[in-house]
Amino acid sequence: MSRRAYVSPVRSEAAAEKRDRVIQAAARFLREEEGISAFSLDAVAKAAGVTRLTVYNQFGSRPGLLEAVFDDIARRGRLARLNDAMAMADPWNGLDKLIEIFCDFWNGDPAIGRLHDAAATDPEFAQALLARNARRGQLLEELVARIAGDKAPRSARRDAVDLIFALTSCAMFQMLASERSEKAVCRLLKGAARAAIERTCGGI
Repeated sequence: MSRRAYVSPVRSEAAAEKRDRVIQAAARFLREEEGISAFSLDAVAKAAGVTRLTVYNQFGSRPGLLEAVFDDIARRGRLARLNDAMAMADPWNGLDKLIEIFCDFWNGDPAIGRLHDAAATDPEFAQALLARNARRGQLLEELVARIAGDKAPRSARRDAVDLIFALTSCAMFQMLASERSEKAVCRLLKGAARAAIERTCGGI
C-alpha cells in the first residue's frame, strides 16, 4: 500500500504567503516609473526577501511571474465583473457595462498603464498583454454578434469589433483621460461604441 503524501498546512500557508509577497514586490516594480526597467527574477526576489530559487520554483520564469502579477491586478481590479456584463439580457446594456468596467480598470492601478507602455520595448510584456487583450476581443465579438444578429455580414461585425476593441484599449483611455474625468471618458466611449456598431452594421 502506497503512503499518501502529507502536506503540512503550516508549510502550505508559508508557501502561499511567500508567493503573495513575491507578487506584491513584482507589482511594486511595475508601479514605479524607473522600477519597470529593472524588473527581473533577481530584483524581485531581493525586494521580496526570498531567494531567486524560491521565485523560480513558484513561477518558473519571468513570463510566469508576469502572468501571476496580471492575475492579481485583474482580481484587485474586479475584472470578474465582466461575467455580469456578459450575462445581461440586453447586449447593448452589456456593452455599456463592459466599457464602464474597463474604464474603472484602466484608471485603477498605475501598473496597468506602465505595463502597456513597456510592452512597446519588452517582448515578454507584449506577449503577456496580447493574451489578456485577446480575451477582451472575444467578449466584444460575442456582444456585437448578439446585437447585430444575422442583420449584418460577418465582415461588418468584424469592423465593429475592431473599432470597439481600439476604443476600449488602455492607450485610448489614457489619451482621453488626460483632460477628462473617468466618467466623461466612459460616456464618450459608450457613444462612440454604439455609433461604430450602427455605422458598420447598417443602422441597427
